[in-house]
Amino acid sequence: MNLRFNKYIAIALLGLSVGAQSCSKSFTDLTPEGTTTDANFWKTETDAIFAANGLYEHFGDDAMFGRGLFWYVNASDDMVTGRTDAGSAAVRNFTATGAESRVNNMYGKFYQIVQRANTIISKVPGMQIAAETKQRVLGEAYFMRGYAYFYLCQYYGDQRAGLPIVTEENMLESHFERPASVVENFVQIEADLRQAADMLPLLTTYTGTDQGRANKDAAYAYLAKTNVQWARYDASKWAQVAAYCDMVTNSGSGRQLIDTDNPQEDFASVFYIQNNYSSEYIFSVVSNRTRGSILPAVLFENTGYGLYNGWGYFHPTLELYNAFETGDSRKKATILEFNDTFTLFGEARQYYSSNSQTGFQFKKYMQPFRTPIAQHLNPNGDYPTSDLNIPLVRYADILLMKSEAQIMQGQNGDAGINLVRNRAGLPAIQGATITHLKRERRSEFAAEYTDRHSDLVRWGDAQAAYAKAATGRRHAATNDPTSSYTVVTVWPARNFNPAIHHVWPIPPQDLSNADIAQNEGW
Repeated sequence: MNLRFNKYIAIALLGLSVGAQSCSKSFTDLTPEGTTTDANFWKTETDAIFAANGLYEHFGDDAMFGRGLFWYVNASDDMVTGRTDAGSAAVRNFTATGAESRVNNMYGKFYQIVQRANTIISKVPGMQIAAETKQRVLGEAYFMRGYAYFYLCQYYGDQRAGLPIVTEENMLESHFERPASVVENFVQIEADLRQAADMLPLLTTYTGTDQGRANKDAAYAYLAKTNVQWARYDASKWAQVAAYCDMVTNSGSGRQLIDTDNPQEDFASVFYIQNNYSSEYIFSVVSNRTRGSILPAVLFENTGYGLYNGWGYFHPTLELYNAFETGDSRKKATILEFNDTFTLFGEARQYYSSNSQTGFQFKKYMQPFRTPIAQHLNPNGDYPTSDLNIPLVRYADILLMKSEAQIMQGQNGDAGINLVRNRAGLPAIQGATITHLKRERRSEFAAEYTDRHSDLVRWGDAQAAYAKAATGRRHAATNDPTSSYTVVTVWPARNFNPAIHHVWPIPPQDLSNADIAQNEGW
């Protein structure tokens, strides 16, 4: 049972092509039309495991969690695009059509995950294999179907139209309608993730290369995240958010923050390779030197000072820098500014940049660059993966989601917020408000797939935030760490219409394939 990206992934994908990828063009190439090779697949435990491995293939897809979905995160006030790029600028300026190469693949790829899960759910129950393996593989399929729909709904669905619901029961159909509301999707997601939670083991039962698989805590975490989105339309869902967060805390897996009472190191260490599967881990993009997320190098200095192929995208804004409280250890762990000392390939350096639009660089994922390239980085700089997993959900999110749920219900949410603040070296808050909660999420999750843009949208804060220009520091000498600077506008104010831009446009080719309507206003 091997989750590592290797020859088995290719076999898994071949196996899924048996039942899921000879497809009609009527719905994003997803509807099976039958095959000639089903007869020699779906027979053995190895077949089932290979198929389950294929559910994670998108971890190594640049258009997904490499940097694809980060174009949406990049719409927030925390960062700006680091290089001239018309497609990404259109996304950030809310003028995109969905056809841009930066964002025109994710919608269909999430539905590929859905259909792979559907195929497993339809085929595996009839297999004569070990009951434990069957249960876990089916649990992974239900999890991944709910997981894929969570992201689809967060980005593309609202109260005016949900996303086509495709399950093992209707996946042979040739036409699918958009539900009247995304709430219908939330009902399906909740059912899938609850089923997954019942079937999946605790993450602490996994060892070795299986550790990155879907697990019980991950199912509970995405149930909480789904209900956070659902609460935009039904305030009673805040109680469910708190309940699912408690299920993570009380699952028996021992989830807790990394907190050794060393604020200068503890938060930074969450993003160390040796802590890929720490007590704070819940679910991440599994990566290694040959396969996985390229995000750390995407955030690294363009051309990497001539030492490695950094891509130089996504620079922190001065607004993010100034948002951290005095004494917050997360600031130095998250952002490099001119003259900061850091280690690059074994040597101490003072930070400077001729690439950064803002005078800053994200530091959060830089540990793989501290040691010689061969130790943790892909020697192929054109595909710069590393051994560092990229968190999608970690325990701090569980604590802050519960605190938000408590505050939104008129309860005291201090406990979770103060655990997070204590780790950052900050004093406790008494009577935390939603304003405190919003600041805490911004400081904790900057440059993560937890997605501040989505937070701003659901809070109703995006329009006001984006009506302000983004600023940075322009240094007089970009190759001098001690250079003086002036504060400049690096991205002008943007027009965010909350009646339109709270969702993203569905790519035109997917609209055409599915014969469904675009999100209103786009």
